[in-house]
Amino acid sequence: PAGKFEETRFEKIHNISFQNATDASVIVAQEIADLIKSKEAAGEKCVLGLATGSSPINVYAELVRMHQEEGLSFKNVITFNLDEYWPMDKSDVQSYHYFMHEHLFNHVDIPADQVNIPDGTISQEEIKPFCIAYEEKIKAAGGLDFQLLGIGRTGHIGFNEPGSHFNSGTRMITLDYLTRADASGAFRGLSNVPKKAITMGINTVLGAKRIVLLGWGQNKAEILKETIEGEISSHVPATYLQEHENTTFVLDDAAASELTRVKTPWLVGTCDWTKELTAKAVFWLCQKVNKTILSLTDKDYNDNGMSDLLALQGSAYNLNIEMFNKLQHTITGWPGGKPGADDTNRPERATPEKKRVIIFSPHPDDDVISMGGTFDRLVEQGHEVHIAYQTSGNIAVSDHEALKFAEVAAQIGNGDKEKFAAIAEQIKNKQRNEIDPVEVRQLKGIIRRCES
Repeated sequence: PAGKFEETRFEKIHNISFQNATDASVIVAQEIADLIKSKEAAGEKCVLGLATGSSPINVYAELVRMHQEEGLSFKNVITFNLDEYWPMDKSDVQSYHYFMHEHLFNHVDIPADQVNIPDGTISQEEIKPFCIAYEEKIKAAGGLDFQLLGIGRTGHIGFNEPGSHFNSGTRMITLDYLTRADASGAFRGLSNVPKKAITMGINTVLGAKRIVLLGWGQNKAEILKETIEGEISSHVPATYLQEHENTTFVLDDAAASELTRVKTPWLVGTCDWTKELTAKAVFWLCQKVNKTILSLTDKDYNDNGMSDLLALQGSAYNLNIEMFNKLQHTITGWPGGKPGADDTNRPERATPEKKRVIIFSPHPDDDVISMGGTFDRLVEQGHEVHIAYQTSGNIAVSDHEALKFAEVAAQIGNGDKEKFAAIAEQIKNKQRNEIDPVEVRQLKGIIRRCES
């Protein structure tokens, strides 16, 4: 329909958005399951291209549930993973080999010889022949029936970083700084993140018969807008997907929030001017024309797709006054707010309403450093203040710090000397990126609680 075309006229890739990533993941998993079943019924293999990272986790969880509860079989499935860090041992918890087995392969009935993941353990000399063989294996399987993708903040798909060529195949690539910075939390520091990776190429991905890209969360919104509405460019490799005839981006509302039809629907077509949308549009217009609310003119509204709003309100003057008052009434000197206060004679303030306040802090210290003044004022005004520290310490407390406490406890403990001596040994013998044993995690948790 014409209205639908108008709404999506800025968009060059088909996309759908859902309220949350979990609901969206279930629908994507259902599409994959239907494809597996239809291929099985036809006596054919189903060839899936798979992705790692946080985006597909819920899709894999749903596929595992279908296997365990509904008997979905993976015996006719051949998989090819997009990428792997290099160098990277398969048993390393940060490896994509480990990730795929942890989230999918260990829980379904796929034969081990039908799973293909780039090998992060091969030598430099073996990389080129390995990559050629990987491409050949995809061709021999009949090509990818379905490719699942995530998107990085640089616009990479797989590890095809900015600059990747349209015709690129499976190869070694150097990772962008932003990509490595995004992964640094999992690796406990940027210096531990590998600088290189083996990845399927853009051409390999575009060879898939069907492509679904998953995008969740506000921090992906900007790059998704650029990919869906921008020009095709090697600077944003995901834009090459505009050339593919059977691609869908599946987003949650936060990831779709920068798309023109969502962020500024008045530029696309007629709007239902609710109070919220009116306020959003007026504040956007102020930033666009670099004026204060009270300085906006009829021409400003008309030139920026908001003439129908102006027609509803009668004049820019009335609308500006209404918006100015709305904005001014959100300002208060009381951090806890002041419900029921009489705002008629501003700036007079009612006394603060006593509230129960929870401050969420990622780490003991952050509350005091980031909002110490507000924190102090809330207590001073008599609110009941609680802090929730959002960390158990098992990652944040360093091995060095935990070892110090374990060694001290081993010296002074009564019946627990041996226990703490054993914990100290566990820390000393720990391999890089190995998950801490339960006793070490408990000790780190206690250290963090005592700090807080």
